[in-house]
Amino acid sequence: MTTSDSLLTSPHAGHMRLALSQAQRAWDLGEVPVGAVVVKDGEVIATGFNQPIAHHDPSAHAEIMALRAAAAFLGNYRLPGCELYVTLEPCAMCAGAMLHARLARVIYGAADPKTGASGSVLNLFAQAELNHQTELIGGVLAQDCGQLLKDFFVQRRERLKQERLLRQANTYVPLMDEEAND
Repeated sequence: MTTSDSLLTSPHAGHMRLALSQAQRAWDLGEVPVGAVVVKDGEVIATGFNQPIAHHDPSAHAEIMALRAAAAFLGNYRLPGCELYVTLEPCAMCAGAMLHARLARVIYGAADPKTGASGSVLNLFAQAELNHQTELIGGVLAQDCGQLLKDFFVQRRERLKQERLLRQANTYVPLMDEEAND
């Protein structure tokens, strides 16, 4: 796996910026902001963003949505010669789908120390026993990708705090003057 801050100016940066714009779409819908883009021969053929809440579907991660769109576009569940760009290190479910799709390369932004299956927690792509090997590049626009997630969770925690305070205020019943003097 390749990881480097010099990837800020790499040819991968443009596609990762598009993935970041997809992540923003997820945020706008209240979903965790992760975005993905599938590229074949230098051309974007599919995009996706997190939608598990909206779709009531635990598998509606950005990567899966982009893989589904790419497969439909190409008319094939296999995606040979394709690259997938994603703003967050793939989880085990997404990494497995990528391997089954026979992607040539996966490029991700921010590492995921809790559920990352591309090196942070485990690395499904490094399993030599698997019948397909996919190249893995990590750290492309990692700072931008990670900051978007941090900002989202800060805002979400603040919103939840405000909602909790509002609920508490609405359940508080002040004592009447007469009761307070007893």
